[in-house]
Amino acid sequence: MDAAAWDDHYAHTELVWGAPPNDTLVEQVFGLERRLPVAGFGIGEPRPELPRVLDLGCGEGRNALWLATHGWHVDAVDYSQVGIDKGRTVAARLSRSVRSRISWHCADVTKLESAHLTGPYELIIMSFLHLPADQRRALLLRSAGMLSWEGTLLIIGNDSLNLTEGYGGEQDPALLFTPDDLVGDLAPVSGELEVRIADRVHRPTEERDAIDALLVAHKPAPAPPAELAALEGADQLALGSSDHLDI
Repeated sequence: MDAAAWDDHYAHTELVWGAPPNDTLVEQVFGLERRLPVAGFGIGEPRPELPRVLDLGCGEGRNALWLATHGWHVDAVDYSQVGIDKGRTVAARLSRSVRSRISWHCADVTKLESAHLTGPYELIIMSFLHLPADQRRALLLRSAGMLSWEGTLLIIGNDSLNLTEGYGGEQDPALLFTPDDLVGDLAPVSGELEVRIADRVHRPTEERDAIDALLVAHKPAPAPPAELAALEGADQLALGSSDHLDI
């Protein structure tokens, strides 16, 4: 569906996806070691006090709102203005400190530069955002480039098997994907990312389990240059030797 169709979809119900965040996303984010930003701000700019997350295709903001209440600064992006407005309405019921942690952007996730969203981010999530394969691949590679060192990319959506063995969700086979598809999308940057999870997840629904595809990838910091590593090793050796000195 295009932006106008999503506007219409969101306008006819209170909250299409409900208020609680996705359970799998919550489980994975709770398992992360939250790191404060170490880069991405210019000379003279104050260092951000909270880790930053980019929520791609935020819809009505259920995941963005949960992340903000748990100490993340969120850039929430969706091309449905109605979805964004509903997210803002829910956020208005929260404390000012939580509201201030969310920046809402009505924008096309495939054109992030036009929304001045360039990163880096400590976490990037793509939750049930279903795009044609070429657009999905381009967005994932763009997202990988926007991660900070030690950052995490988290993707979850309806698995291709869900169409025949699961329940509900996206019904266009061309927009579905598998964990292997996601790994393949990220193959050009496999030397920069460490895939930690690429698996199927069963999600209970009112009928039977839905089947989701989940990928969690980590961007490790680069190894220090050999000269620096040698100096650090020498320093450690010197410190160890000093333990045996009589002072």
